[in-house]
Amino acid sequence: MYGLFTRRNMITMLMAVELILNSVNINFVAFNKFLYPGKLDGIFFTIFIITIAAAEAAVAIAIIINLYRSHNSIDVEGAEELKY
Repeated sequence: MYGLFTRRNMITMLMAVELILNSVNINFVAFNKFLYPGKLDGIFFTIFIITIAAAEAAVAIAIIINLYRSHNSIDVEGAEELKY
């Protein structure tokens, strides 16, 4: 959370979001193991979140690359105008 709110670099913010999603995955697997050891619900949620996170990262990196090509910067303050 700290990296998401304090950093202005889009790559760092993307990495912070990915760390948040991975911490959710660890919680799902841990709670699944200790509360319901016979079920696989937590693992299925984890696989689903990993899939969504991979798609989200691919789209975010494509947006960041296009933003760098148009503005020559990946700072959030430089991305106020998103017209090409």
